[in-house]
Amino acid sequence: MAEEICFFAKDSIIIKPPKKSPALLRMVVVMFTLIFGIYICSICLKQTSMEKTSKYLNIEVIERPCHNHDMDRSQIPYVHYPKPKTFSRAECGCNPVRLFAILSMQRSGSGWFESLLNSHMNVSSNGEIFSVKDRRQNASSILRTLDTVYNLDFFTSASKNHCSAAVGFKWMLNQGLMEHHKEIVEYFNKKGVSVIFLFRKNLLRRMISVLSNSYDRYAKVLSGTHKSHVHSHEEADTLAKYKPEINTTLLITDLKRTEVTVTEALEYFNSTRRMILYYEDIVRNRAKLVDVLEFLRLPVMDLSSRQVKIHNGPLREHIKNWDDVNKILNGTAYERFLRADY
Repeated sequence: MAEEICFFAKDSIIIKPPKKSPALLRMVVVMFTLIFGIYICSICLKQTSMEKTSKYLNIEVIERPCHNHDMDRSQIPYVHYPKPKTFSRAECGCNPVRLFAILSMQRSGSGWFESLLNSHMNVSSNGEIFSVKDRRQNASSILRTLDTVYNLDFFTSASKNHCSAAVGFKWMLNQGLMEHHKEIVEYFNKKGVSVIFLFRKNLLRRMISVLSNSYDRYAKVLSGTHKSHVHSHEEADTLAKYKPEINTTLLITDLKRTEVTVTEALEYFNSTRRMILYYEDIVRNRAKLVDVLEFLRLPVMDLSSRQVKIHNGPLREHIKNWDDVNKILNGTAYERFLRADY
């Protein structure tokens, strides 16, 4: 009986596979850890390499900033390094550019003055850009136009964009300048724009020029062509033959209105960096142009213009009703306008 039981027990025993060696398991774990570690390290090395490469690439793309260590620190707000959208300044990219605006009134010598400035090899003055109404519809359109000009993306025959040291334009007081003076003054001060005021002392002479130019706009006496400025004495003499008749009833009122406009402009732009010039002073003394170049921090050089003055000589030769005008102004604050001033 005991033998049978033992036999049965032997037959019923389930044979289990032998247990794995702990040393083998350790070896497997160590190998897996080693392989996984090598994989992780390889990924990290690749990422580090890519980051370094990316940094090197970024360093190559970033442009070297332009600095002029010899510059007077007080002048830094007035110096710019434009990056035009329409062209590359190339080797002139680090040439500093100063911004300016010539604020004036029609027939005050601004065209002649601007031609003198443009004879400087480093100056680009782009003319009467706000004579186009679309550019002065509102403050936003004015500021957009200013950005285009001062970024060297505005092209005229006067543009020396690549290596200009000073860029600007002329702006008449009646071309949105007075209506939007707050926004414009803020812009000028923010951008460091230097303002050059150019006015005429003898407002009566200016009036004669305005009336004569207005007449020629329709008469076109120069072979059917209207010219606001001329380059020969023959053309100047032809235009000077017209003698306007001045409305003496409104004469003093008109002169006062012009004076008020000039005074208001000077007050509005009082906080800007500015200089005030008068046409007569430049005619009498060309050394005044040196003051302008020094104001713009430009190399001093001789400036020239091909423009020829139209109305020369005594005023009595250019006013049709001279006796009436003389009578109205005599004894007033404007009597000085009757005398020759240059």
